[in-house]
Amino acid sequence: MIDLTGFLSPNHKQKKQLLVLWLVSILAVMGLCFTPQPHLFQGIQTPNVLAIGRLRLLLVPLNSLWSLGQLKDLSEVLWILSQNVMNIFLLYPTVFLTHCLSKKWHSAVKSFQLGFLMSLGIEVTQLILDILVDANRVFEIDDLWTNALGALFAYYSYHFLVKTLQN
Repeated sequence: MIDLTGFLSPNHKQKKQLLVLWLVSILAVMGLCFTPQPHLFQGIQTPNVLAIGRLRLLLVPLNSLWSLGQLKDLSEVLWILSQNVMNIFLLYPTVFLTHCLSKKWHSAVKSFQLGFLMSLGIEVTQLILDILVDANRVFEIDDLWTNALGALFAYYSYHFLVKTLQN
């Protein structure tokens, strides 16, 4: 299962199974990120969201931390913090499986870049969806780094798995 260079080397059947899981993870991300959310969570307002026509932008870095004092109750605090935690793990399965399938992204920097680029693609697509169909999505600057952080966690998890299997 581990080749001489220290990477996972799945057989043909395992590679096909990993590829199916990878495709399912991509579809799950697309469903979570691109499904329109009209009037979803109306009672919860995220501070500092800038509205420009149909577009919703949250361009304040670390907005969750800076805005805690503006939130009305514990449910809003938990909602905002859970959004950040979920963003960290949004791309984790996809990037982890990418490492299992390809050696191309095998470094911490490359993995972080992959997560960042995937996140940027998601955020820009959400803007396009808002223009086309009023999807009620928000371009959040914090999503870029939280998703990239999740990709970095996936890289280190992959290496932990490889080291564990080698022993």
